[in-house]
Amino acid sequence: MELQQELNKVDGFKNLDLLAKQVVEGFIAGMHKSPFHGFSAEFAEHKIYNQGESTKHIDWKLFAKTDKLYTKRYDEETNLRCHLIIDNSSSMHYPEMSSFSIEKLNKIAFSALASASLMHILKKQRDAVGLSVYSNAYDFYAPEKGSERHYHMLLHRLGELVQSKPESKETETYTYLHQIAEKIHRRSLVFLFTDMFQTETNDDKLFEALRHLKHNKHEVVLFHVFDKAKELTFDFDNSPRRFIDVETGEHINLYAENIKEHYEKAVNKYFNDIKLKCGQYKINYVEADVNKGFNAVLSTFMVERQKFL
Repeated sequence: MELQQELNKVDGFKNLDLLAKQVVEGFIAGMHKSPFHGFSAEFAEHKIYNQGESTKHIDWKLFAKTDKLYTKRYDEETNLRCHLIIDNSSSMHYPEMSSFSIEKLNKIAFSALASASLMHILKKQRDAVGLSVYSNAYDFYAPEKGSERHYHMLLHRLGELVQSKPESKETETYTYLHQIAEKIHRRSLVFLFTDMFQTETNDDKLFEALRHLKHNKHEVVLFHVFDKAKELTFDFDNSPRRFIDVETGEHINLYAENIKEHYEKAVNKYFNDIKLKCGQYKINYVEADVNKGFNAVLSTFMVERQKFL
């Protein structure tokens, strides 16, 4: 409720910094229910102790609270680099939003706020972050930096994504993932936000591009962003509807009930194939239902960051 009130107060997504802070604070407040119990206040300054490391930097006070071993992190150690990649094709702007509601975000708004929340944590930990946006073109690129000016520039760009309404912008994922991979030279955490609905249909080429992102020992996470109720289970009433492909303009008139079973079976198979392929290429696949909040994204980040460092 508080987050929705803040959303109304700041006129949509114009103050992403405040919204991201609210999301992160809400996540941290709930960390006592997670494997990070007791670690919420200190996670920016500590890392998990690995067997064989020197014990002289273990924080014994934190051990007394958590029953887990963490070592203190020093400024020179906080050198993580993170690159965020966002699919900005027309399908990512589904469903249409007449007004901004934190309880009912479309896919691009979810991806933008999730990215801003990750950036908020990265900024707190003095880490570097970069951003790439693609659709049917390589729309935006910014390399990994940690400055305040860079941070606000990226927030501004994320806000613009939510406000924009691209029409007939197809998805050319594997074309631009190859180009993005060529730009990320130093080992980084790479987070890709996409609905995996694309006009390019060669799955082998798509995963070749994802595998390209893993060069230089990058850790890659695919956040599969979708509206589970509508796009997976096809939860529509049985009134006659026109379904329009927002990327190509093609449409079909039908009763949802007539195809629901076949649709759900086909899409489930497609999503499961994506999971299997990600497992094959050692890409972390994370389901990101726009109706379920941001905990899956932020929890994944916490785990990946510990593994990365």
